[in-house]
Amino acid sequence: MHPRARRARFRLARPSWTWPALAYLSVFFLLPLITNLVRSVSTGEASWSNPFVYYVKLITDRYYLGVLLETLFVSIVTTILCLLVSYPISYFMVRKAGRWNVVIVFFLVAPLLTSIIMRTFGWTVLAARRGLFNTWLMETHLLARPLDALNGPVIVYVALVHVLAPFMILSISAVLQTVDVRLEESARLLGAGRVSTFLRVTLPLSLDGITNGCTLVFVLTNGSFLTMLLLGGGTIKTLALLIYQQFNLTQDIGFAAAMGNILLIMALVCLLLQARLVRRRNVKQ
Repeated sequence: MHPRARRARFRLARPSWTWPALAYLSVFFLLPLITNLVRSVSTGEASWSNPFVYYVKLITDRYYLGVLLETLFVSIVTTILCLLVSYPISYFMVRKAGRWNVVIVFFLVAPLLTSIIMRTFGWTVLAARRGLFNTWLMETHLLARPLDALNGPVIVYVALVHVLAPFMILSISAVLQTVDVRLEESARLLGAGRVSTFLRVTLPLSLDGITNGCTLVFVLTNGSFLTMLLLGGGTIKTLALLIYQQFNLTQDIGFAAAMGNILLIMALVCLLLQARLVRRRNVKQ
């Protein structure tokens, strides 16, 4: 098709066709964000004369600052754990699984069709004092008394990795599929070993998938509160959990809105860092 004819074909789309999408985004995305921002500076202790009282409290108060730092810590640790677990699985899916790749993808996607509450509650059933793990360990005489695994941070990280690892695996495997196997074979023919080929060829070419997966897991962990609510016995407290408590227990809507805006800023910073990394990679290439 001639370029002019192709451009004329795409000109048939009218700008008015975008109005339903813009209206939907405005009502269900932009308007709630603006409402949340207004509430954080004009509700409760906040007023138009002192609008940033909640934000100052979040940054200066030791308790809330500690929760903010713990939120960052939990998100970073969960992202690293998901990366360590997901990359070998993604590599196996793309390079070794063959026709079994479809089966592995099914088992990755199938849990996403169930509620996160059910998946998290499943760990409560497995790791309870009379749960499957403790019962098996005591019947095999590996333990004299049941472990209190539910009241600690380890079970929280295990559950977070279980819930979020599929997002990382699918992100990395999608990029690994675009890496030409002949590049790895050429490196091997030129004398590079398996480790050197992986570090110098495969890993750099899959960085886009790693970046996308890490960003997705980091943002999802920031907003996760059900796992901390149901597991850990209150050992891990994040901003998302405090927002839930502010809405349902103390009814401090303004403070909860300020916390939500802080989480939004953290997510935007993460997205900006991802965009900058991608831009630098494109410039180098």
